Amino acid sequence: MRRRVAWVVGVLLVVGVGAGGAWWWVQRESGRDDAARAALTRYVDGWRAKNLTTVRFAESGAAADFTRAVKGLGSAPVAVQGRAVRRDGTSATSSLDVTWTLPGKVAWRYSTPVRLVERDGTWLVTGPGDGSPWHPDLPAGGKLQLERTAPERGDLLDRDGKALMPQGTVYQVQLDPVRADAAGAAAVEQVTGVTKGSVSKALAERRRTGSQAPIPVITYRERDYAPLKSRLAAITGVIAPTATQPLGPTRTFGQPLLGTVGEVTAEIVDRSGGRYVTGDRAGRSGLQAQYDSALAGTPGLAVTTDRDATLFSTKAVDGSDVETTLAPRVQDAAEKALADSSLTVPGAIVAVDVKTGEVLAAANSPANGFDRAITGKYPPGSTFKIATTYAYLTKNVTTPSSTVPCPKTVTVDGRSFRNYAGESIPGAVPFSQDFAHSCNTAFISLSQKLATTDLTTAAKALGIGAGWADSLGVSGAFDGSIPETRKGTDQAAAVIGQARTEVSPLALAVMSASIGRGTYLPPVLVHGDAGTPRPAALDGRAVGQLRSMMADVVSSGTATVLRGTPGGTVRGKTGTADHGVDEKPYCWFTGYQGGVAFAVLVEQGASGGTVAAPVAKRFLTDLAR
Repeated sequence: MRRRVAWVVGVLLVVGVGAGGAWWWVQRESGRDDAARAALTRYVDGWRAKNLTTVRFAESGAAADFTRAVKGLGSAPVAVQGRAVRRDGTSATSSLDVTWTLPGKVAWRYSTPVRLVERDGTWLVTGPGDGSPWHPDLPAGGKLQLERTAPERGDLLDRDGKALMPQGTVYQVQLDPVRADAAGAAAVEQVTGVTKGSVSKALAERRRTGSQAPIPVITYRERDYAPLKSRLAAITGVIAPTATQPLGPTRTFGQPLLGTVGEVTAEIVDRSGGRYVTGDRAGRSGLQAQYDSALAGTPGLAVTTDRDATLFSTKAVDGSDVETTLAPRVQDAAEKALADSSLTVPGAIVAVDVKTGEVLAAANSPANGFDRAITGKYPPGSTFKIATTYAYLTKNVTTPSSTVPCPKTVTVDGRSFRNYAGESIPGAVPFSQDFAHSCNTAFISLSQKLATTDLTTAAKALGIGAGWADSLGVSGAFDGSIPETRKGTDQAAAVIGQARTEVSPLALAVMSASIGRGTYLPPVLVHGDAGTPRPAALDGRAVGQLRSMMADVVSSGTATVLRGTPGGTVRGKTGTADHGVDEKPYCWFTGYQGGVAFAVLVEQGASGGTVAAPVAKRFLTDLAR
């Protein structure tokens, strides 16, 4: 009996020891699995950071080799996911799913195998034996390179489908900081006329930092570069590599509306989300910048090795054309009129097709300023009397033949208003004559008969403040602001285009086009997907009366300088808008002739009739020719 008990106890002891040994073995193997997985996790984290210095490798120099291998991909971020670890004794395998986000948010995906080995209780990443661990088709010690193929840029097209700014050759004048000296920097400033000291300062900064990057100075089109070529070539360190970019027929054509294309700035690169890299060219301003994503297209990409093998590639996608409504003939006439008028202050001319509402021209002087023709905000002065008259006629406040006196002054709530230059019209004056001679006091004497929303409603019906700014196709377009008036002096000033009324030159041209058409159509400059807008009817009787009165402005009123203008009868309205105690007024003329409505702005002058109307005559005369 004792012998049997001892035997049983012995068996139980053996079983117990065996079970304990099995448990210990399972725990040990599980720990090795965990350690292998932890090594893979560190490897994945290093990939994501593009820094493998904290990863333990079986071979020395692996982390540095990774850095060299991927340097050619630049700042492209990488996403990495590790797969399951399969361990067999002291070795284990897995793989990485790698996704590089290349410029333009192009995803390059691949899988690459991973090998792990256990040495002295530590799991190490080891190479594949042949080839590189960074990509399955990269040779050992190989490097990845990113190549980009530029697409063909689309064109801004005119209303006939022709390029407004076809590709042309430019010369990019630069200074080589390695060869140039301070005297050369000063000389290139003098020859090119760039800001004095700007190149010298840039050269000093290159010397301080040791940078050998060329210093950009100025970019010329071929005709402008030719006269300066020999003088620039004589300056040590000056280089002038050529490039192609969209160019208008002249340096000022369509500026600043159309904009420019040039080398990307650091700011453009930063906000492009990887789409652009240093050295690329992109729209820098105007429509070229606004529609750059469509015009520029998508570069082709190729990831190659330093052994000329291609691992990944995409084809370049050429840019799309952007259709505008501009008419070069009308644009040329507008720019010529501004230039021939020898303005010493800023000005603008904008023209609209009466039939369609399409913008035909937007000219600015100076051309290197902002687009005042479309985005400017100005008090309209007496040009707004077109909208005021529409309100008066449709609200039965007056008729063209009604007598409305035109004294030198009129007082509203204690404030005295006067006419331009203290003028007056004696006797029983019909309202049509008040309109033709732009009599402020007559208009103000009727102002309180309007409701506080009547001016806003009338202006909107004609296109001012009508909400077309977002559908025009030009960023920053201003369609006008005619807020509800307050009875008294605010309403009195508003009826003559002062107080809080604001317009752009385009808004006035839209108003004149509405009178010429007899309906309101929102203007269009860049064709989009909105479809053809539907016209909104105007009061036919009021429109007819306004057309007659606008003709009187030219035949016998404040714009007689336009009598006999080639191209037919001109109908319009002058405007002189105060905007500061010591400032000369804004000078306006807006109207239409045949199928072209227009507005002219000169930012300082005596009056609309003496300053803006002559510019309008030049424009219409050039257009008729």
